[in-house]
Amino acid sequence: MGAVHPAAPHAHGLAGSAGDASGEKRWLASLERALGYVIEVPAVIAVVAEVVILLAAVIWRFCLHQPLVWADELASTVFLWLAMFGAAAALRRGEHMRMTALVARCSPEWRARMETLAVATPCLFIAMLLWPAFEYAEGEWLIETPALGIPGTIREAALAVGCVLMIAVSVLRLLRHRTRNLAYVAGALALVAAALYLAAPTLQGMGNWNLGFFFVLLLAAGVLCGVPIAFCFGMATLCYLMCTTSTPLEVVPGRINEGMSSLILLAVPLFILLGQLIEMTQMAKAMVAFLASLLGHVRGGLSYVLLGAMMLVSGISGAKTADMAAVAPVLFPEMKKRGMEEGELVSLLAASGAMAETIPPSLVLITIGSVTGVSIAALFTGGLLPGVVLAVALAVLARQRISESNLKDVKRASFDVVLRTFVVALPALAIPVLIRSAVVEGVATATEVSTIGIAYTIVVGILVYRKFDLRRVYPMLVETAALAGAILFIIGTATCMAWALTQSGFSHSLAQMMAQMPGGKWGFLLISIVTFIVLGSVLEGIPAMVLFGPLLFPIARQLGVHEVHYAMVVILAMGIGLFAPPFGLGYYSACTIGRVSPDAGMRKIWPYLGALFAALLVVAAIPWISIGFLG
Repeated sequence: MGAVHPAAPHAHGLAGSAGDASGEKRWLASLERALGYVIEVPAVIAVVAEVVILLAAVIWRFCLHQPLVWADELASTVFLWLAMFGAAAALRRGEHMRMTALVARCSPEWRARMETLAVATPCLFIAMLLWPAFEYAEGEWLIETPALGIPGTIREAALAVGCVLMIAVSVLRLLRHRTRNLAYVAGALALVAAALYLAAPTLQGMGNWNLGFFFVLLLAAGVLCGVPIAFCFGMATLCYLMCTTSTPLEVVPGRINEGMSSLILLAVPLFILLGQLIEMTQMAKAMVAFLASLLGHVRGGLSYVLLGAMMLVSGISGAKTADMAAVAPVLFPEMKKRGMEEGELVSLLAASGAMAETIPPSLVLITIGSVTGVSIAALFTGGLLPGVVLAVALAVLARQRISESNLKDVKRASFDVVLRTFVVALPALAIPVLIRSAVVEGVATATEVSTIGIAYTIVVGILVYRKFDLRRVYPMLVETAALAGAILFIIGTATCMAWALTQSGFSHSLAQMMAQMPGGKWGFLLISIVTFIVLGSVLEGIPAMVLFGPLLFPIARQLGVHEVHYAMVVILAMGIGLFAPPFGLGYYSACTIGRVSPDAGMRKIWPYLGALFAALLVVAAIPWISIGFLG
């Protein structure tokens, strides 16, 4: 909007139009800047509050032996507000995960229309959700929280407030699009709505077959058109409920809140912040420098360093996005300087993200333990060796595929250099040990342990590495909130979609079908691998596990499959799906972090995924790899 038509006949009119357009842009920019502060400042406060609350809970319980009984409740309430402010910040910054491979291939005209659709669809979904969210929050007023004794509305209103902020962001973004494209998109959405309204009786008569229409065809259409994944999940669920059931929409906000506010998920923003602190204080750089001094002179050595660094950092941050963000910026420039193709690099980075899914303290390990009752300590122990098996498979393939054409200036590091880099990296290398020890020794829960890592990183960064830039703290906290909000909003809408699938009986039917597969436990393991690769590509790993974990783990136990072994198999299968294009969100995260076009690795990643799949079959066939060290 506000663009000057090139055929304007009079210079005076042209100047006036340009002035109006410029004035409109300044007005929009001022509004967006003000809205940014309204969103970002509370988000930053919420991140800091979470760290303080959970760290205080650890200190009071472990050091003073006086547990703060209200800490978890307060942390959960603040966390829900953090998730919604973070989701709004991510929407404003354009950081909600979306697939743009098809959009990028369109003509400029159609690309502009699809970009408009990618803004308008979230706006429509949030507008449909807004009133039910307010009604749901209002209904919680008479329910008091057990520890703090405050009305439930204070907690549940976060979604409604977040919806208001996201609508404001969406409207301001829509105002930057051309009127013609807005008209096209409005007409297209109106046609889809009319078609769904008219087809509702037919869809109801299809029984559970209508799930394929809503959660395969409609969902895939939104994803391929570049609509952010979280809003595709939410819109598909709303359309399903409105067209085929009599379920009131007030149920949807409750399910989204339930998905986002689990105490286990508190680890997401805190581990993201820990990963960013490690990068800012140059601890990650120190660890990578030590590995590079050991292996950097070997052909393919930096590929080994990348894999080793991902395993090390995975034990620190717990979040795959944070892992890749800590490693790629340090290694990619040198790897490109050596003549490595960026498509191969981003493929190896994405595959290493899938490889590290079982390296503790993985968020998926924490989730699977919470929903299935499997010991998290056992999962942490069992997850190490499967990750090593997959890393070896990737290392063998990377040596064959990644060519280094410029090694003439690369020399083997002397023993003194290796020793010096080891001493420099030692405080950073201690973080994984600190985190695992704190969980195993009962000092802190898997959720709280990240705050110990944050405190340690800040102290060591200031006193030892002397790399703590105060100017970067605010942007880093905003980035933490935005990335966490984008992830948590996907989990919230995916949880809502999972609930809809559960109500339809589909998940129980799928579980029963898998239990009846021929081949006993081996047939069950094989169908589980295929199923979770598919689920991992269309869902985020945590929602898939929330949906199917409680159903499938009892079946695995009945068939004689050890629960830790089964956990490793399904987690690695989900990881492969999560990083597999065209739907895997992890692949696009790797491309964003590596600053590489998704098209560059779209074809090159498949050999790496094949190596992961082969290694997964080895892990599935040899249970000792997962359970040999459980004792």
